[in-house]
Amino acid sequence: MGASTLHISIALFSFLAMLHLPLQADAATRHYEFNITMQNVTRLCNTRSIVTVNGKFPGPRVVVREGDRLLINVTNFAPSNITIHWHGIRQLRSGWADGPAYITQCPIQTGQSYVYNFTVIGQRGTLWWHAHASWLRSTVYGPIIILPKKNVPYPFPEPYKQVPIIFGEWFNTDTEAIISQALQTGGGPNVSDAYTINGLPGPLYNCSAKDTFKLKVKAGKTYLLRVINAALNDELFFSIANHTLTVADVDAVYVKPFQTDTILIAPGQTTNLLLHTKPTAPGAAFLMTARPYATGAAGTFDNSTVAGILEYESTPFNKNLPLHKPTLPPLNDTAFATNFTTRLRSLATPQFPANVPQSVDRRFLFTVGLGTKPCDQNNATCQGPNGTKFAASVSNISFVQPATALLQAHFTGRSSGVYAADFPYSPLRWFNYTGSPPNNTMVGNGTKLMVLPFNASVEVVMQGTTILGAESHPLHLHGFNFFVVGQGFGNYDPVNDPKRFNLVDPVERNTVGVPPAGWVAIRFLADNPGVWFMHCHLEVHTSWGLKMAWLVLDGKLPNQKLLPPPSDLPKC
Repeated sequence: MGASTLHISIALFSFLAMLHLPLQADAATRHYEFNITMQNVTRLCNTRSIVTVNGKFPGPRVVVREGDRLLINVTNFAPSNITIHWHGIRQLRSGWADGPAYITQCPIQTGQSYVYNFTVIGQRGTLWWHAHASWLRSTVYGPIIILPKKNVPYPFPEPYKQVPIIFGEWFNTDTEAIISQALQTGGGPNVSDAYTINGLPGPLYNCSAKDTFKLKVKAGKTYLLRVINAALNDELFFSIANHTLTVADVDAVYVKPFQTDTILIAPGQTTNLLLHTKPTAPGAAFLMTARPYATGAAGTFDNSTVAGILEYESTPFNKNLPLHKPTLPPLNDTAFATNFTTRLRSLATPQFPANVPQSVDRRFLFTVGLGTKPCDQNNATCQGPNGTKFAASVSNISFVQPATALLQAHFTGRSSGVYAADFPYSPLRWFNYTGSPPNNTMVGNGTKLMVLPFNASVEVVMQGTTILGAESHPLHLHGFNFFVVGQGFGNYDPVNDPKRFNLVDPVERNTVGVPPAGWVAIRFLADNPGVWFMHCHLEVHTSWGLKMAWLVLDGKLPNQKLLPPPSDLPKC
């Protein structure tokens, strides 16, 4: 064993020991118990009873190696029905463990249990888990840390320590009541009262100085920051004062490293950052801050800043120590957002190739954006635009949640009355998507799936609309990674824009932002049979219907078919 390999093994063993996991030579089965309970938590001098996992906020870390099998027993002791989604895990042939309510499973009812059983195949990096029913993920979330296989090094210098940094949102009132009221009245929901880092709002909020995340570091070391945006409704800028960050991977896929003072991260996305501390401990402390990148209307987002503190261990404590603050981009800095996202490129090496589909079997153009619905009752007036209800849609279809899980209906051959397999390939009515909005802003309703043959190569252009304003939409695809081959502003040009597609080293992700008043093109291989959700990761837009699902049919070979459902699959 060489010195570098020995160093990696010792460091990895120390990391696993810290997390109470044994270092194992081969792929292992790892067991976790998730107990969903209510817990009193105080933030901003306000105590709320929130839904938690094992009484923790944020919830526990799930730590595995690439190739390991996970058995996670979730028991629901809370009053709300719930599911857990393992965000970004491919779930190859194990769609029953994916987690979105009424898509792949019925929720776990109060007093019931369900074992999520899946294997991590071909992935390493940072992902996360969260509740996938209503707005429960506001407090039910935690990191998934996927270590490389034993004796497989990172494609960057071995970090001295690894630190999860999870952004969230704190609401002083019950989020289930907030979204319930918004859906009833048709208006926009109340925004959060604070952002958080690892559950803590930080010193820039009233009554929160003691609730501040502090990262103590040694001089001359490299730290791996595993950054996750678990916020409900906002993309975030993040920076550490007087320190440069190196972007090493996104969504658990290595990228060509580059340095930056600030990153942009959308809800659902993860980013691994290398933080190289200063060679000698400075006589100062440094704020690490995050605040929104906001493309919507003013007042529809929490315009505040969360902060943690970076301290050097050898710096003597002094309450008068200088505290440096970073400068974050302006709230609506789309130029910075565009520049940052276009710098992301797959590593594209023989060991970590970018297997971009070079030819396409199925092409789709989906519009994504906001719209309106009429009030539920005749002659009633709602709080949305012109007395309507706010709505959101994909290709003008606002998704209607079924009463039976789509995957179960498909597998049992009982889809009649549950869903229709006729989602349109392109919008039924063309208009100037990013120009003047049409006179009719009403959306249609439906539970429609797009059907794909097994192993089809797919290209999807997601075109943003400006019907009720230009907003960014972080779209998350379950069951697959995809390559972001192109993006731009204005209306997608099917003749000229594909000429500029990057088919060599585009970034590979599971969640991508559709630019405000723009479009993004993705490609993926439909090699995973099952029903797979695709939705905006701004929770308010998902609640308004900006979601759809794909049905990937079985292949001909036994290892190309969806496995049967487990015996403990929850019932509706």
